[in-house]
This record gives sequence, C-alpha cells and structure tokens, in this order.
Amino acid sequence: MTIHLIKLCVGVESIDDLRTWINWKLTQLRQAGLVAEQYHTTRMVPKRKDELLDGGSLYWVIKGQIQARQRLLDIRPFKGEDGIGRCHLVLEPTLVETQWSPKRAFQGWRYLKPEDAPQDQALAGQDDLPHELRRELADLGLL
Repeated sequence: MTIHLIKLCVGVESIDDLRTWINWKLTQLRQAGLVAEQYHTTRMVPKRKDELLDGGSLYWVIKGQIQARQRLLDIRPFKGEDGIGRCHLVLEPTLVETQWSPKRAFQGWRYLKPEDAPQDQALAGQDDLPHELRRELADLGLL
C-alpha cells in the first residue's frame, strides 16, 4: 500500500523558485563531478519505507498551500560528521504541480494518506492557470 510524505518547503516563494533551486543544485553536483541526484536531508528516518517507495511522493507545502510533489526514489539513512543519524530522501528531480490545498505550518515531515493527497494539477484541469492568479484564488479560498 502506497503512502506519501508532506513537508514545508522553507525559504521558497513559489514552485518556480523550487524548480530553479533544484536545477541549480543538480548543475553544481555535475560541475563537481558528482552524481547529480536530488535529495532532501532530514533528521528522522521514515519507518514506512516500503510503502513510501511503492509509488509514494514528497508533497511540498509552499506559502501555506500544498503546491507540488516529487516522486520518492529511495530513502538512505546515514550518520553525519557530528555522529547524528539522518537520512536522504532521494527524489525524482521533476516537479509535478498539484491542485493547491491549504496546509497549516508544522515541523519536520508527516505521512500523507493517498486519499488526502491533492490531485495533480493536469488531472484537475488547472494546468493553464498562471501562478499569480492561482495564488490570488487560493488566498480568497476559491481553490
């Protein structure tokens, strides 16, 4: 059974900002001669790894709205130089925009049931709305 993760995307103003950061990071890795894979480092290691890797995604909350997701490719626990356990959530670098769904702030990541995950934007017929209009509609509670 598939399950997802949800996480705040701190320091990002829009999906375009996140997309730009992902491309910049991958370029930096390539230029350094390293494997260009995208990952997010987190302190807590998900215990439901098999369910997450069975088609699960990491849903990003940007400015109080779930706005995008990335498919989870792997979960790699490791110990940092400080001896503290962490893990890399390895992500497909492609962002899939979703229907916007309001989400209050929280710390860390949380599990997200498939039935609670917003639809992909293209499936919801919203893929032609400009980001600015989508933000205004969301702020008015219309999305």
